[in-house]
Amino acid sequence: MELRLLRSFVVVAEELNVGRAASLLHLTQPSLSRQIAALEHDLGVELFARVKKRFVLTAAGESFLVDARQLLERADEAVRDAQRVHRGELGTLRLRFVQSATFEVLPRLLGAFRAVNPDVVLDLETMTTIRQTEALREGRIDVGLFRLGVARGLETRVISRDPLVAALPTGHRLARRKRIGLADLAEDPFVLYTRATGPTVFDRIVDHCRMAGFEPEVTQEAADVQTIVSLVAAGLGVSLLIAPAPRIDPEAVVYRELSDDLPPWELSVAWSPDNRSPVLARFLDLVAGPGTA
Repeated sequence: MELRLLRSFVVVAEELNVGRAASLLHLTQPSLSRQIAALEHDLGVELFARVKKRFVLTAAGESFLVDARQLLERADEAVRDAQRVHRGELGTLRLRFVQSATFEVLPRLLGAFRAVNPDVVLDLETMTTIRQTEALREGRIDVGLFRLGVARGLETRVISRDPLVAALPTGHRLARRKRIGLADLAEDPFVLYTRATGPTVFDRIVDHCRMAGFEPEVTQEAADVQTIVSLVAAGLGVSLLIAPAPRIDPEAVVYRELSDDLPPWELSVAWSPDNRSPVLARFLDLVAGPGTA
């Protein structure tokens, strides 16, 4: 059954006048009559009848009109949905991110994206840099947020450059200073990310300490930054975290700037150049906008 026949039938049923309906449809009256006859032939029922010189719907026609309107509405909806998917207004964005992105960059990006793409489903999960690069190459996710400048086979764009800060228990001897040097922490026990879950962060922090003249004594490790901050608050050691760090009770932990001349930590958006998702393209357009780097 052709949609054009359904549309013609609905107009005729609403007008109950073939001449007026033909004019609205920009058809000749004989052509429209042939369409209605073809539709009745396909259905095997009469849709219209003449009663006392009036053109009326049969009982079958009245029933069919209800369904025809629904079918046309659903067809129009399908067309609109297909067009919206093509424009990236519908679909799913599979996004993975390192934990340090959750305190400022991720909420800002997702808030801006949701504001203009309210019908896109967001599939979100924290994931290490290594796992993100693997998932991107294998096409299991659309976009990643991680702290690795270059990844083979992927496109990357730096969106944030963040400093390292010291996390100290409030009662620490250096807590009252506004800025401290890494060397000042040489005798303190350290709480760091578990190397298996964050090798890039772990290795860079240890390298910074070595450049400052000491080997950090890592006495506690944790897989997430909230646990690290909790262990620091408990007095189990100090830590070095990428800013912005989690919001905390200043009566438990304080963050202090470092006076050392350290390179910033770059947070990058990464994606596969083979991914043609329209939703991904809309997200990257947002990332490319002002104020993202």
